[in-house]
Amino acid sequence: MGDRHGVLVKALDVAIVGAGPAGLAAALFLHRAGHRVTIFERFDKPAPVGSGLILQPTGLTVLDALGLLDRIMALGARIDRLHGSDAGSGRTVLDVRYDAQRGDRFGLAVHRAALFGVLHRTVLDEAVPIVTGVDVEGLDVSSGGARIFGAGGVAVGTFDLVVDASGARSRLRHACLYPMEPKPLAYGAFWASLQWNGKGFAANALTQRYDRASVMIGVLPIGRPQPGAERMAAFFWSLKPDEADSVRSAGLDAWKARVAGLWPECSVYLDQIESFEQLTLARYGHHTLKVPAGRSLAVIGDAAHSTSPQLGQGANMALLDAAALAHAVNVSTTVEAALEFYATARRRHLRTFQALSYLFTPFYQSDSTVLPFLRDRLVATVARVPPAPQLLASMVAGTIVDPFRGTGLSEVAWRDRCYLSGN
Repeated sequence: MGDRHGVLVKALDVAIVGAGPAGLAAALFLHRAGHRVTIFERFDKPAPVGSGLILQPTGLTVLDALGLLDRIMALGARIDRLHGSDAGSGRTVLDVRYDAQRGDRFGLAVHRAALFGVLHRTVLDEAVPIVTGVDVEGLDVSSGGARIFGAGGVAVGTFDLVVDASGARSRLRHACLYPMEPKPLAYGAFWASLQWNGKGFAANALTQRYDRASVMIGVLPIGRPQPGAERMAAFFWSLKPDEADSVRSAGLDAWKARVAGLWPECSVYLDQIESFEQLTLARYGHHTLKVPAGRSLAVIGDAAHSTSPQLGQGANMALLDAAALAHAVNVSTTVEAALEFYATARRRHLRTFQALSYLFTPFYQSDSTVLPFLRDRLVATVARVPPAPQLLASMVAGTIVDPFRGTGLSEVAWRDRCYLSGN
């Protein structure tokens, strides 16, 4: 598909569809490499969606390459451990510690507004154009260049490269070589961003409680959404999206009583919830594009791959995609060669973690009675025997296979940095 050696002989006109973390990061990488980048966002004002997430060493390394690591560290909460226990017996059934592996790795839990804000402000500071209120619905590559279209077939522009960073509901991925749509997963979650209260909760851990696999409750400290704001926590409760209406109909007090019955310490967060309007219903799907590219089209982030949040890799995969695509463009002589390079560079890491997420999700979110039994009595025991703790730590960190292959990046030497707990 073309010679990969050398560099492109001209700056590209690049359209990035979607102003989420993947699109903003890709815009910065490509803009700094000298390409003419325009971001198209369907909302009138770009804004983050969701509550909290964990940036792993992979995503943090990408942000470091963009010169943004210190800024995001100042807002987030350092995470050293993921701990989960059975709500009835109190038995520990999940205990992952980053320090089980060498390298002084850690996670950083952040409010989505913090990640978006750091990237968005940098894009604005560097004068990368963002065109809002444009809902890109179509792509035509039949007559030279890549023409994108908005609602009603209105032409938006013609570009050398289109980057689809529009998320799981993408309408451009049908133009990939092997298009597919996400398969809805049975379980989603209610999420809320609340004021952090450390009474009974570790300040540097994701803490969870389980009732078999049908209920998972979690509390994650996520730092501050912007400088000077109060510290916050992400609170979540798993459920089937099609059962959300029945939960709402039963009333807020009934739902709170159920949560408190399983995890009494959660009352410090439940007391902050005054209506169901404070809870966002998240729906999850699973898909992995065989080739996240088409003619003059690259697909990154949730548009290219989506899954449940069990391994906490979504935003990190998106940031790695952005870095890999920009690197591919920088080391290729044609757009076609760059797209092939990008797809190949991300294939092994993506497929590994998508498969692991698909495998482990039913142990924590499903109607099964057998899988949580195995989780609580067998898996939890085996997980304490070396090398299982090291493998679990590398899975969570996103490093069980080389995540930086083909991105032009090397992982940050964490032990040479000083990032302390208690942000």
